[in-house]
Order: sequence, then C-alpha cells, then structure tokens
Amino acid sequence: NTTESTVTVETLDDVPEHVLRGLPEDVRLFPSAVDKTRLGVWATKSILKGKKFGPFVGDKKKRSQV
Repeated sequence: NTTESTVTVETLDDVPEHVLRGLPEDVRLFPSAVDKTRLGVWATKSILKGKKFGPFVGDKKKRSQV
C-alpha cells in the first residue's frame, strides 16, 4: 500500500484578475514565508505607517466563513 499525498500550491493563475489589478504599485504576490503552498503579500519597498489602501474589491466574509 502506497499512500500518495497531493499538495496543491497556490499560483498567480489562481488569483482573480481584479485582485491583481487592485494591488498597490509597491505590493506583489509571491510564495508565502509562512506557508509555501500559499501566496503571500510582499512589499517591494517600505510602507509608511498609516498608509491606507483601497477601495477593497472583493467579498467581505465573517470570521466563521474563512
């Protein structure tokens, strides 16, 4: 008996186009430093304290839904 586990790795192809278009200029999606199977949000330069991003494009979820 051989048990094979399939690990799904999230890629940029999995990210909706509107999300990619909505990223601030100095923010990129790369493999997460916490979970290599997921994408993480990375800044290409320092982000000043208090910087605001928006508007949020997407569906807000309750904590119990995620």
